[in-house]
Amino acid sequence: MTPQPVDSPDLWAGLPTLQDPPGEDDTAPDVWEDPIPLTGRRERPPFPAHVLPAWLGEFVTAVAQETQTPVDLAGSIALAVLATAAGGRSVVHVRGNWREPTNLYTVVALPPANRKSAVFALLTNPLYEAEKQLKTAMKPVIVEAELTARLAKEAAERAAAKAASADGDKRDDMVATAVGLAQTADTLAVPAEPVLLADDSTPETVTSLMAEQGGRLSVMSAEGGIFDIIAGRYSGAPNMEVFLKGHAGDRLRVNRQTRREYIDAPALTIGLAVQPDVLRDIGKVKGFEGRGLLARFLYSLPVSTVGNREIITDPVPEETAAAYTTKVIDLTLSLAEWTDPAVIQLSPEADAALIAYQKRIEPQLKARGGMLGHISNWAGKLAGATARMAALLHLADHGGGGYAHPVTADTMQAAIELGEYYTAHALAAFDAMGADNITARAHSVLETLRTHRWTDVSKRDLMVKLSRSEFPTAADLDPPLALLEDHGFVRAQPVVRSGGRGRPPSPCYRVHPRLTDPTT
Repeated sequence: MTPQPVDSPDLWAGLPTLQDPPGEDDTAPDVWEDPIPLTGRRERPPFPAHVLPAWLGEFVTAVAQETQTPVDLAGSIALAVLATAAGGRSVVHVRGNWREPTNLYTVVALPPANRKSAVFALLTNPLYEAEKQLKTAMKPVIVEAELTARLAKEAAERAAAKAASADGDKRDDMVATAVGLAQTADTLAVPAEPVLLADDSTPETVTSLMAEQGGRLSVMSAEGGIFDIIAGRYSGAPNMEVFLKGHAGDRLRVNRQTRREYIDAPALTIGLAVQPDVLRDIGKVKGFEGRGLLARFLYSLPVSTVGNREIITDPVPEETAAAYTTKVIDLTLSLAEWTDPAVIQLSPEADAALIAYQKRIEPQLKARGGMLGHISNWAGKLAGATARMAALLHLADHGGGGYAHPVTADTMQAAIELGEYYTAHALAAFDAMGADNITARAHSVLETLRTHRWTDVSKRDLMVKLSRSEFPTAADLDPPLALLEDHGFVRAQPVVRSGGRGRPPSPCYRVHPRLTDPTT
């Protein structure tokens, strides 16, 4: 028989509750309940494509069917596409002074051979078409602005030359004229050619492009190279400032000898499809978690379909593809001219639904006992991400005129279902990135207790048996022991002091009887 881990639910199933015999001073038996498993296999639900507006849900499902890929891949990319169309041009007003921009960071992790590039192309093609139409429309404006700016500069230079050679009586008036023309020429800016999408660009390039594009940009890629760039592939040190502020919409100012760039409300969207190894690697990059970069992504870790795919599949129906293309282009173009962002309002019912969701999330953020305590940096942003997704679903329903209608309760419930999906996948993603160090260490302590079958054990005795590389100091043992106590594997015993001098007694723990004798 294959031995089971001590925290496996099957190990405890159906066994009677054990109790220690009462001591001389005991008034009741020492009853032990079944311990709660530390972690099991994370449930990763499928992407809820049914919550998307019909035209989008149908296209996402059809793409998944044709390419024989998990619907999660097309679904998460679709949200990034909506965020590209609306990001930087709309915000959602939640309540009070709380507003959220409508850009998103999404990342899907799938092994090789899952046709990530093919799905990316199908989903992002309308954005490139919209970008092309924006460039065509802007071309005459750019040409006119370039000509006007050149003529104004030439007029200022001629006036300056005349002022320099003028006689004393006329010189002051001509200098004033030249200064006025120079100031006018300096105010004439030439608009940049519209750019919606960038690939694996450097932080400096992303910042410059965002500044040119009025604070709006999207990085979309079927690879994970952007993480290497942020980690310092070219600079030798992590450079994540634009990616932190670009998600939150915080003012970004770059003052360097070679350039000065100011973005009052940056809105960066990131949509990636990477291999699972990339997640494991970025979890090890110094600063990514501590500064909150990893907390900004919505993670999807779908089950690969490789090995179970149909060979002959139906292509995406033409009318479904045409509807998707038209809707994405129309949404992008209708919002492109907004400088002050369109404000999306929540209906009272939608706000009530979001408040109820926040109340459910909050207790789960507790460091001790909270299901999301070890990823509280990520989960603390979940309500904001849900509001953003609600606004994007609303715009997908109503187009660029969505600001004229409030977000409904049904749309908010759809966004909440997406939030629950991403929560389940975030737990699995952070497991892969090694974020839950306390649980990992608790497993090490649990294995040591099982091996030595102590009835009672002191913290000092545990430190002798545990690896010093994993537990450098006695303080490192406290969180795992607290977690094991919360889950019912151990019980802290009162510390009895002798009253004399010397080192205080080591804290002691009573060990669950089934760890002492698992065959009982």
